[in-house]
Amino acid sequence: MSGFRATGVGQVLDQSDTQALRDDREVILADPRGFCAGVDRAIQTVETILDAWTPPDGEADDADLPPVYVRRQIVHNRHVVEDLSDRGAVFVDELDQIPDRAVRAGVPVVFSAHGIAPAVQDEARRRGMEVVDASCPLVSKVHREVHRFVRDGYQIVYIGHRGHDEAIGVVGEAPEHVHLIEHEADVDGLDFTSETKLVMLTQTTLSLDETADIVAALHRRFPWIEEPPGSDICYATQNRQHAVKLVAGHADCVVIVGSANSSNSVRLVEVAQDVLNERFAAGDAGAEGSGPGRAHRVDDAGDLDPSWFQGVTKVGLSSGASVPEDLVQGVLDALAGWGYGRVSYAETIKETMHFVLPSALRSRGAAGNRKTGASSPASATERRD
Repeated sequence: MSGFRATGVGQVLDQSDTQALRDDREVILADPRGFCAGVDRAIQTVETILDAWTPPDGEADDADLPPVYVRRQIVHNRHVVEDLSDRGAVFVDELDQIPDRAVRAGVPVVFSAHGIAPAVQDEARRRGMEVVDASCPLVSKVHREVHRFVRDGYQIVYIGHRGHDEAIGVVGEAPEHVHLIEHEADVDGLDFTSETKLVMLTQTTLSLDETADIVAALHRRFPWIEEPPGSDICYATQNRQHAVKLVAGHADCVVIVGSANSSNSVRLVEVAQDVLNERFAAGDAGAEGSGPGRAHRVDDAGDLDPSWFQGVTKVGLSSGASVPEDLVQGVLDALAGWGYGRVSYAETIKETMHFVLPSALRSRGAAGNRKTGASSPASATERRD
């Protein structure tokens, strides 16, 4: 059930010298927001390895090696990556940046939440790396769908963002069978005959509304195209977009906390702006991105611009699925300092989803891994949890 919960200030204002509250100023906070189950699982994977690590003796040959390597950003949030880096994790863009001596020493290599292409798995296997795959299970589901449909003789139209880690992994499963499109106009560039078995799949972090337009265009162009039994857009993406729509329907402007390379965060900005565009005529929206009728993205409170809130009474606030709650709290504190101290909650659904950690961290036995203490860590062939 969607709706608003009671306004409160105690959880936001904990200092007595905060600017006096102005009764007409308010933050409408989206619920749910922030970490999804897949992101939480991926971060916990790296944290579990770091927590279990015992530094080797300073005289040991591998004393200078890190506790763990992570291929690409574990999730698309720079604050999360910086925090894990400060704790000792080393992030690399590609596996060839990991030295052979680290592989021989058994330093675990974590694959990010966004999924991984077979070519990367093959390289890890060839080099004998101790792999912990933190791919989100919902992303892995799309990978399995690719395998199933290719096996059954289908060509696959994949709706996603070119260059995004998730899309790279999915297309990499079967490049000759997976055709990536980003926009509705891209449908015209596809060429299939009615004899072609055709199915569509999607990236998990897309805008529901934008994807619906592309899906409709695909059905018009290829009436026989099939869809998987369930939506590929993940539950958390859908839930956060629904909550942001509710917020934007009552706020004068909306702030989304999330990094620029976070697909789901950028989609939240777009969803919010679409709703605001319907409510605020072009002539009523603030000029140059300021004032009512605008949606903004920030990495943290330091990106806030006071000019955004000129003439704004109600500020909507949410965060992407890779965003720690303390960053949202930082924005709330900054807004409170500008007089937006009252907070109401736009709640659409309670999330209870939980994913267990990768099997490499759950396995037990006599022989332990150098860093994690887990026995029989996942080999590069263990691609799905």
